[in-house]
Amino acid sequence: MAGGLPALSRLPGRVFLLALAQGLKRQARREWAGNPLHRWLLARPRPEGLAASPRNPRPVNPEAGRRILDGRFVFGGATLETGTRGDPWDRPSPTRRFAAILHRFDWMPDLLSTGEAGAAEGLRLTLDWSRVFGRWNGFSWAPEVLERRTFNLACAARTLCAQASDAEVALITLDIARQARHLLDSIDGPVRAAERAVAATLAGTVLSGEAGEKIIDHGLLRLERALPVTVQPDGGHASRSPRAALELLLDLQALDEALVQRGIAAPDEMMRAMDRLTGAVRFFTLADGCLPDLQGGEAASRHYVAAARASEASVQRAPVARNGYQRLEGRSLQILADCAPPAEGAWSVTACAQPLAIEVLAAGRRMIVACAWSPEANGPQALRLADASSTVGVGDASCGEPLRGFRANALGPRLVDAYDAVAAQRHETPQALWLEMSHEGWVPRFGLRHERRLFLDLAADELRGEERLTPVSEPGGDPEARRFTPFMVRFHVHPDVRASLARDGKSVLLRAEGDETGWWLRNDAQEVAVETSVYFQEGLPKRTHQIVLRGNARLDAGARVRWKLAAAEAWPPPH
Repeated sequence: MAGGLPALSRLPGRVFLLALAQGLKRQARREWAGNPLHRWLLARPRPEGLAASPRNPRPVNPEAGRRILDGRFVFGGATLETGTRGDPWDRPSPTRRFAAILHRFDWMPDLLSTGEAGAAEGLRLTLDWSRVFGRWNGFSWAPEVLERRTFNLACAARTLCAQASDAEVALITLDIARQARHLLDSIDGPVRAAERAVAATLAGTVLSGEAGEKIIDHGLLRLERALPVTVQPDGGHASRSPRAALELLLDLQALDEALVQRGIAAPDEMMRAMDRLTGAVRFFTLADGCLPDLQGGEAASRHYVAAARASEASVQRAPVARNGYQRLEGRSLQILADCAPPAEGAWSVTACAQPLAIEVLAAGRRMIVACAWSPEANGPQALRLADASSTVGVGDASCGEPLRGFRANALGPRLVDAYDAVAAQRHETPQALWLEMSHEGWVPRFGLRHERRLFLDLAADELRGEERLTPVSEPGGDPEARRFTPFMVRFHVHPDVRASLARDGKSVLLRAEGDETGWWLRNDAQEVAVETSVYFQEGLPKRTHQIVLRGNARLDAGARVRWKLAAAEAWPPPH
């Protein structure tokens, strides 16, 4: 697999050695990036002017742009007050996440949506950034920041330069060329290689003359190599993040339009990737118009998702399985289940060790979710583990964990020691759909296999589930095998849904805003509790709840919990 970490991680000390080698390589790259010779090479050949005018298909927020015009930068839950025409570059940012958004120029589309005043302010902020950070800076020129800034500047270039002097146009186009070349040089592995190649190539389409042509040629070559690795045959992203598939599709749509403007035919591999990603986004779009909150991706707003699907020629029925996920569709209920292992190696920097996690929508509303951790979330890495999703956890253990410390600094917070095998079997009849799934992530420590069965009764419009912890070996005379270990079945509830424990101490009523009846979650667990939880939207945490079914599993006999989600009857009943 990409990155080589899965095989290496099974040998003592190899991850540390890989991290050491990567750290040394990164340091060498940083020293070369700041070298005057490298900066000289990045500036040649110089652009001759502007060519294409790419369009970012993502929706904009004019209100956010007006706040920037007033000197209020509000990013990632933090605010920086500069005053009208203030300088955000000459003062410290309130948080690192704020600084990343600021230097990525993610705010530029919102600012430009306000009209001529926004374009003038965008030009001023861009020139001020170039004055302070244009030569090179370890943070602002880091690949993950540079990638998005290059994309955003390419889309904004024509609007910015419409109000600029000839000297300012020359400076902006040269900055775009230098950043695109540096971005292409920063591709040293498969992860985000496609996204970086798209951003650099898009920048090339903006620049006229030899400078633009060379960047386009180099970028398309890198893109053709990266896409078959990044986009799976079924359209899923190699990271298994639904949000990553959506974002790459939006980037490719912008590049496709820009290539048309330049009269350049898009490579066949790019067109195939767009077609596959379109199918994947269609599959991942749930009944509320948003994405699943799984494997390092947030749901995104329905308008954001719809922007990627605006060019679909026709509405087609989504497939039932893709990228390791399965969908069950009933009259009112919709279930999406994660039926595959997390991504491995370098692709696992955003992966989550949450085996057999599910999300449930009822009547088009989210009921049961995950905590929605994503790279943008200002939350602990622990939210990538099983307790932060709607699945089973055993004891205080995890079946995979992110790297920490020096290894994480060098390699990123990759997921290691995760389960690598998940079995899933789907059955369908006219009356019912059901999934039988299992994984062995709890076997190394407890010797227990988790088996999850989901049965969607189409006639009764209810979902029945069964959680089993099954010993993987025959019971013997070992006294240790007869001990008990606690386990929990968690159902995280969407913030818009209220969870109320019934008087029997077992059943839980789930009621969304405006829903007068709700849905009952009934079960036969030993103990049931409604506890606090967290849910991330746009990278910010929202308080919510989780339903926790507790029990004890004997290591030589296992355990079982059954549950059912069914619509509550209206009271008083209709006449």
